[in-house]
Amino acid sequence: MADDKFSNRIVAASDPAQAAQSVTPSDNEDLTNVSRALYIGRAGDVSVVMVSGQSVSFTDVAAGTILPLRVQRVNASDTTASEIVALW
Repeated sequence: MADDKFSNRIVAASDPAQAAQSVTPSDNEDLTNVSRALYIGRAGDVSVVMVSGQSVSFTDVAAGTILPLRVQRVNASDTTASEIVALW
């Protein structure tokens, strides 16, 4: 295992992600962890539920975009983007 010089540091929301998980959009299932950001692999629209509970849609998100959003769910309805990865 590589030496982690930052392992004893308190993690801030603006710090780089430490883990990632592929996202399967769902209208009922929350993510395993609230995200720090979403990576969009293939362009399209992204509909999410923010950590506050607010629903919002982002249209025409380009492939390769990292959205710095704390979300609890990526909705299947109104999401046309794919290859989404949650970062935390």
